[in-house]
Amino acid sequence: MNIDIEFELNGRPERRHVDVRDNAIDVLGRCGLKAARESCGQGLCGCCTLYVDGAPVSGCLYPAWKLQDKRVETLEALNEANSELDPVQQAFIECGAFQCGFCTPGFVMMTRKLLEAHPRPTDAQIEHYLAGNLCRCGTYPEIIAAVRLAAERIAARN
Repeated sequence: MNIDIEFELNGRPERRHVDVRDNAIDVLGRCGLKAARESCGQGLCGCCTLYVDGAPVSGCLYPAWKLQDKRVETLEALNEANSELDPVQQAFIECGAFQCGFCTPGFVMMTRKLLEAHPRPTDAQIEHYLAGNLCRCGTYPEIIAAVRLAAERIAARN
């Protein structure tokens, strides 16, 4: 069964014809967005993290039809307002907090939410908050360093 849905995607209205079996990642791919992507298909790895009405969700588990009248943000939204990288993205680059980069969008999205909740997080808070994200390349020490660096830079700006 197919239905039409309308939602806000990275600040712009979007209208899509979706199958009720589609997940949010399926729809975002058809919108041309590729940062959040499905990896495990079970909500266990964090690669598909996106925000729906400001809350992080696993896009692989989030039914597309539930996007109706919602505000959806993806990693692509971070750079649309200006041409500079988000401080979290910059810190990930500088700390080498990725190898293949497949998990990086999910880690960046969750790190932004972490820093909203805990502007000066402890290592334990970082590890706890990012526990739902997996890096198959094993760059966890670099990821923690990147979160610390981003926190310092954001605090210095404010």
